[in-house]
Amino acid sequence: MSRSLNKVMLIGHVGKQPEFNFTSSGMGVATFSLATTDSWKDKNGTLHEHTDWHNIVVWNTQYRNLADIVHKLVHKGSKLFIEGKIRNRSYDTREGIKKYITEIVADNIMLLDPKPQQSQSDELPAPEPIDFKGEFSSNMSENDIPF
Repeated sequence: MSRSLNKVMLIGHVGKQPEFNFTSSGMGVATFSLATTDSWKDKNGTLHEHTDWHNIVVWNTQYRNLADIVHKLVHKGSKLFIEGKIRNRSYDTREGIKKYITEIVADNIMLLDPKPQQSQSDELPAPEPIDFKGEFSSNMSENDIPF
């Protein structure tokens, strides 16, 4: 029996405001680009950097509305941890040219930006409730919280 693993973990910054759409069946999907930058020094001590851009796709599912969360909380410049899978797909342009694209389909996302400091003169609107559809047990006690 052969096993394989398709797992990607990235930490980077969102390149532009995420786009949020619905499929013809009504499923929500968010897409955005994420930049990751590697840096190193060469033998002369000169600092070099290389940035890769990743196409991220986030779906709402029966159990989690992750695309809705992205739509509400993620913006250009947000620092994120993304865990997901690499997917390759192709499509034909209107001119009949076959195009190939590599995407990261996110399973988990963590916002890494610090929470904004609220001052008395700069009030933030109340956060909207997010329905996790049973992802968390309602019978958890404070003793179950890991921190």
